[in-house]
Amino acid sequence: MMKKLYTILYQALTVLYEMCIILTILIVKTNTIKVGNTLDACRKGEMNMHIERFIAARKQKGLSQYELAEGICTQATLSRFENNAHVPNLKILNKLCNKLDLPLGELFPKVGVAYTEVTTKMNQAEFYLITSEYQKASDLLETIEIDQYEEPGLCARYLYIKGFLAIFRNEPLIDNLFIFDQLLTEKDCADAGIFQLLAYTGIGMIYAREKDQVKAEFYFSKVLEQIYAYPTKKMEDTWRVLHIVFECGVFYADVGELEISNALLNYAISICSDNHVTYYLARAAIQLAKNAIVLNRPKAEILGLIYDARAYSKVNRNQVGLAVLADMEKSLEHT
Repeated sequence: MMKKLYTILYQALTVLYEMCIILTILIVKTNTIKVGNTLDACRKGEMNMHIERFIAARKQKGLSQYELAEGICTQATLSRFENNAHVPNLKILNKLCNKLDLPLGELFPKVGVAYTEVTTKMNQAEFYLITSEYQKASDLLETIEIDQYEEPGLCARYLYIKGFLAIFRNEPLIDNLFIFDQLLTEKDCADAGIFQLLAYTGIGMIYAREKDQVKAEFYFSKVLEQIYAYPTKKMEDTWRVLHIVFECGVFYADVGELEISNALLNYAISICSDNHVTYYLARAAIQLAKNAIVLNRPKAEILGLIYDARAYSKVNRNQVGLAVLADMEKSLEHT
């Protein structure tokens, strides 16, 4: 009985061992294919290999092209790689990198998960923009070297955040317009539509700041013609639609069109409610309270709006909003 049990156990372990070997082979092949595909993409010009990193490593070692190529490939092959981006085969490239003590992976372009860190920073900066913490957003954006990235969507998002921060920080008009002009030229990214609407909103805000109502309304009208039908496929879309609707509401409040402003702000609140997003609830409610004060609505109604806005601000830890509400409530005590 024990002998039979040992035999079964031995057979099971043998099968398990063979499966481990097969799995190891598959993993190696998969990784080799991935590297090979990346290399093929670099050869075809679909990806940009970091050749400047390779050249810097060679110069740091004090090697000429001839000295580095010796025993590995011809100098002409190395020259074509460094000067014309003609990528040699993987074996040659690996030997060259080994001679330079340079990991081969450092030459491959950043794709996919390599953008995780910068995306995380961008998410936080956009959140600070929503909560009116402009200095924090600006400081975070300063840590992103956007020129290192070739992803169109990433560059467009950077320009959108930078542009609105420039407005809220009262930076020069021409510089602001240039940022949004750049955003309008970013047509290769998947989210080009919403970034175009954000650019129009930003330009409208700039003209509004310069007291040019005609030009400002031209851009806000262009936005409002399209924003209602814009499809929100992901949470970032919802944030940006809310940002646009809210800023349109603020503009129409500033020019005395309070009925239009209230309609837009209530629309923003309904978007928040439908999508379970709280970030713009506080800002929309604060602006509704400001509008109610201008319209000389009953004190009880205004206080109700202030209390709602305060509750939303506390949920989102919006310290800027809480400070504004405290000042509003204090001013009502003297009326």
